[in-house]
Amino acid sequence: MTSAYCVAVVDDDEHIRNLVEAYLQKENYSTIGLRSAEQAWDLWKSSPPDLWVLDIMLPGMDGYEFCRRIRAEADVPIIMISAKDTDVDKILGLELGSDDYMVKPFSPRELVARVKRQFQRLEKFKHAEDKEPETAGASALTVNQLQLMVEERRVFWQGTEIDMTSKEFDMLKVFVEYPNRAFTRDELLTLVWGKDYFGSDRAVDHLIKRMRKKIDNLPVESVWGHGYRMRTEGGELGYEAGPSN
Repeated sequence: MTSAYCVAVVDDDEHIRNLVEAYLQKENYSTIGLRSAEQAWDLWKSSPPDLWVLDIMLPGMDGYEFCRRIRAEADVPIIMISAKDTDVDKILGLELGSDDYMVKPFSPRELVARVKRQFQRLEKFKHAEDKEPETAGASALTVNQLQLMVEERRVFWQGTEIDMTSKEFDMLKVFVEYPNRAFTRDELLTLVWGKDYFGSDRAVDHLIKRMRKKIDNLPVESVWGHGYRMRTEGGELGYEAGPSN
């Protein structure tokens, strides 16, 4: 039986690509093998997969640039694989938005386990969306000039709608629901990425950096030696009903 999930494996090494695909297919995932980021980008535009296994060192466009382009559009899971094993390379991959990073040579079984964890997170997120939100009866959350339409998952800053990815929305929702509370990076990782997240807490820093680029003067501030908090003028969380029809 084939899984409902499709994994794209992007690597110019045919042996590695075939090996990874074989292990994933054994676990009933459907797979698509690609030799370059250009081919992967064409696939993204025509028939996007549910998860990317992405090599960094590719001919033409490298994995870093491909990851950056994907993250500008969506939160689809990305697991980077590379022979580069320095902390700088790992941090760069995570800062660009990859969900995980594995160094070659790696165990195909471990890669499959990490793929499963990513899909488990997706399933939990889908189930959470199906449940009645805790803020039932209030269609919008507001703090100062920031407004979140919870059920529609839309963000407005000073009355202008801002395009946000799923994780960016989830991060903002945490801050808006708990104004002025300081969160550690580990707490934010658990709340936004889930308990099973493998990556570095630098992913939190990168996500907030992306949010600050989209929203000038976003009132999320660093708490030295601790993490982050959303500073509010009045310290109050507002709940607003949606417009009546």
